[in-house]
Amino acid sequence: MKKRYAIPLILFALVAGAFLYLRTPSTDPAAMEAKYTNEASQFVEGPNGLRVHYRDQGNKAGVPIVLLHGNSASLHTWEPLVHRLGDEYRMITLTLPGHGLTGPNANHDYSAKGMHEALELVLTATGVERFVLGGNSMGGWLSWRYALDNPDKVDALLLLDASGMPLREGEKAPPLNLAFRLLSHPAGRFLLRQYTPRMALEKSLRETVSIEDFIDDAMVDRYWELYRLPGNREAAGKRFMVDREPHFADRVGEIAAPTLIIWGEEDRLIYVTAATTFDERMPNADVIIYDGVGHIPMEETPDMTAADINAFLDRVL
Repeated sequence: MKKRYAIPLILFALVAGAFLYLRTPSTDPAAMEAKYTNEASQFVEGPNGLRVHYRDQGNKAGVPIVLLHGNSASLHTWEPLVHRLGDEYRMITLTLPGHGLTGPNANHDYSAKGMHEALELVLTATGVERFVLGGNSMGGWLSWRYALDNPDKVDALLLLDASGMPLREGEKAPPLNLAFRLLSHPAGRFLLRQYTPRMALEKSLRETVSIEDFIDDAMVDRYWELYRLPGNREAAGKRFMVDREPHFADRVGEIAAPTLIIWGEEDRLIYVTAATTFDERMPNADVIIYDGVGHIPMEETPDMTAADINAFLDRVL
């Protein structure tokens, strides 16, 4: 009888010990801040201990462009555009709650309203009242949602592979990347909170794009280390359970601001057909599709993205 219970207990102890041994530790916030800030980095504090990382760069006399990143990214994703557009425009980027050096929101509010509160903190800190608003993926969803509520502030919209539109008739859910597939299930969310191997983040990043040349070890390290900042892994799981309020997609036609829709034809996270849906519903939209490009065109093909944004803004502003 004792042997019968002893063997399972030993096996359980071995599995538990292996799990604890292999558990990926969190990164040190001070070390991450020292590594991933630059001379343009600033922080603005808000309620519940929220501390938003942002950068205000480029031509301070130029038209402000405010940019919002996608899920699991950070303001660093916009640096290629900052370098290419900063001579003419004032480039304001921020890291949203639950991401990067901003870290988790104490109230765990990762809804559009909660994310917009972080945006408002940065707008107040920079003194910007009217601006061009742009976003990629989740940041695109937050951008058009903000434009719906604040039409007097947004002079133009830039939507790069933006989320928020429903699948078209007959479409199945997109394949996603490894991390997003795991986050879509409770067991996967639990595993990623505890065990986050670097190779899994690299695989997810490469599955997100079509052009991989810009991905290097430093970029993979940045994604991996910032994802493991205390609280960010838990926040990633909570974001996947947030109600994206799909009924707002029916109201996108209320947005009168001129809108540039840029999409990578090879996007495996949000089908390129979503660009057509945006175009059909928005009265003042232009659409540009990039052949051979995936989900993050501003990093995969930054020269072309910057040139198209510049030409669009020259025309509409």
